[in-house]
Amino acid sequence: MFLLAPILIFVPSFLVWAVIPFGETFTVAGFPITPFIADINIAILFVLGVSSIAIYGIILGGWASNNKFSLMGGLRSAAQLVSYEVPLGFAVVSVLLMSGTLSLVGIVEAQRDAGIWFFLPGILGFGIYFICGVAETNRNPFDLPEAESELVGGFHTEYSGMKFAFFFLAEYMNMLVVSSLAVILFFGGWLPPFPNLLAGLWQSPLLSWVPPFLWYLIKVMIFIFAYIWFRGTFPRYRFDQLMAVGWKWLLPLSLANVLLVGVGVLVLKG
Repeated sequence: MFLLAPILIFVPSFLVWAVIPFGETFTVAGFPITPFIADINIAILFVLGVSSIAIYGIILGGWASNNKFSLMGGLRSAAQLVSYEVPLGFAVVSVLLMSGTLSLVGIVEAQRDAGIWFFLPGILGFGIYFICGVAETNRNPFDLPEAESELVGGFHTEYSGMKFAFFFLAEYMNMLVVSSLAVILFFGGWLPPFPNLLAGLWQSPLLSWVPPFLWYLIKVMIFIFAYIWFRGTFPRYRFDQLMAVGWKWLLPLSLANVLLVGVGVLVLKG
């Protein structure tokens, strides 16, 4: 179990990239190239389902270490991830209501058809998603499972070498996953800003050379910068404060957001 824990965290963090698109299909020498491995019609469910497996690795790592501090870190992380996965899921549901599809490529195309990023009509959902995403990846100010001042190193205290590296490779890969999903769900993926309103501008000689993948990469790097900025800026929450934010604030707000977006979609389609 001690050896299995870092693998259970490491493998899902890379597996989800199978369905994350980096751009739209393009042609090279007459052959179509798709910058993603698979476009499945339940891609967002696949990402959420596979990502949730990592919690077992954290719990097993804390328990198999035979260390009370590691066990407390593992249990803290379990409580934290379960708490913040619920409002994160409801924030994603609001995007699904607006796009009408579970495909990540379809969500980007829905934003192209609408001529607007879903960030603007779904700004509350984006705020909930990003706060929950930071908590899901155990980053400041939600890094309670690794609270050095209380738990030495949390669930990975007894790990070293490549087993320790697997934990942190997975953490940074999960940061990229959360950032990529934020870009795809709320910021148009590989689309330039306001593709319909400013279509002439993006086709100008000065900007037409910008490939879709570069737009995607720029947006993802902005979110990664925000992650690192948070780590150097915000103090850590107490654990009771962390749980209160999740259950008392984010969960009711996420439910209200789904209701508002659902009513808005019905009104627009009606």
